[in-house]
Amino acid sequence: MEKLIYSYLGDWLTRQRQDVSNGVEGADTKLAAAEHLQAELERILEGNPPYDIFVRWKPIGEQPIGWDPDLNDGVRINIRPWITAARVYRATKPGILRVQPSIKYAKDRGKETAHDSKEFPWFKSSSGKVNDHHLTLEEKKAARGVQ
Repeated sequence: MEKLIYSYLGDWLTRQRQDVSNGVEGADTKLAAAEHLQAELERILEGNPPYDIFVRWKPIGEQPIGWDPDLNDGVRINIRPWITAARVYRATKPGILRVQPSIKYAKDRGKETAHDSKEFPWFKSSSGKVNDHHLTLEEKKAARGVQ
């Protein structure tokens, strides 16, 4: 992810800045879109809400910090930050992906079991399946005992 943000996109930003200084038509629009994309990707990498990955069946101590997807959690969980990220162009569709997948984040299949409210605080607030809960990085780090 860092290679994408800083190497590939960084090279593109450098070229667009050169084109803007050379007076190439349309380079300023491309530069603005690329800078916005870089900012959104940095937010996903950092993992602050709402760009975090939330896995409701994992306790707070096992929640991913930043962009650290677990392939066993599934595409539906791991793609959510990418859909959440705002798009500069075509504001009618959310996300920064070119094609918007049809994923419904409403109530899903599966059964909920009784959980400890200290490890799973999102279960006490709702009787249904909570898929749209965001934990801060500080909460996740505190649960792991990490600075």
